[in-house]
Amino acid sequence: MSDKTNSTTRSGFDRRMFLAGAAGSAVVPLTARAAGPAPNAAAAPDPSLPVDVTLRVNGDSRLLTIDARTTVLDALREHIGLTGSKKGCDHGQCGACTVLIDDRRAISCLTLALAAEGRDITTVEGLAKGDKLHPMQQAFIEQDAFQCGYCTPGQIMSAIACVKEGHANSEADIREYMSGNICRCAAYPNIVAAVKQAAPEILKG
Repeated sequence: MSDKTNSTTRSGFDRRMFLAGAAGSAVVPLTARAAGPAPNAAAAPDPSLPVDVTLRVNGDSRLLTIDARTTVLDALREHIGLTGSKKGCDHGQCGACTVLIDDRRAISCLTLALAAEGRDITTVEGLAKGDKLHPMQQAFIEQDAFQCGYCTPGQIMSAIACVKEGHANSEADIREYMSGNICRCAAYPNIVAAVKQAAPEILKG
């Protein structure tokens, strides 16, 4: 009897049989894959197809047919026509697109419209009551808290939330909790003054 045969007999291991078995098991997944999906499997929805969504903006419900990847910002600007919220960096870093969703600050350029369905969206256009400006809007005017004005809608929306969140008790707090909103004209001291001016009236009302 050869050494090879002796080795197989002693260990109970046959290399040829092992390799043949491994090759056979490897073929099974390939065969299953080639057979295709089960006849009753539901087809995945095509993400490129438009979807219907109802957004509640400034108290009004708006039915839109949009791409599923549409952000709240693009829905507001391109589909509803509310251009107050600005597209700045489009990466959630400048705060120019800030809106309130259920009274909480939201970066609308990073929030999908589908995720905001059924929630209350407030934009700068929804703040005034007729000809009467919101206290924060009035304070921004009186404190000259803007220059070019591009970031102002987002600043105002963030400032309102800052007050309601209880973070307007000191100038240091205001600066900290408004730090996500960039003013490239550097009107920061006047913005802080506007938040301080409007805070008592907002908390009172």
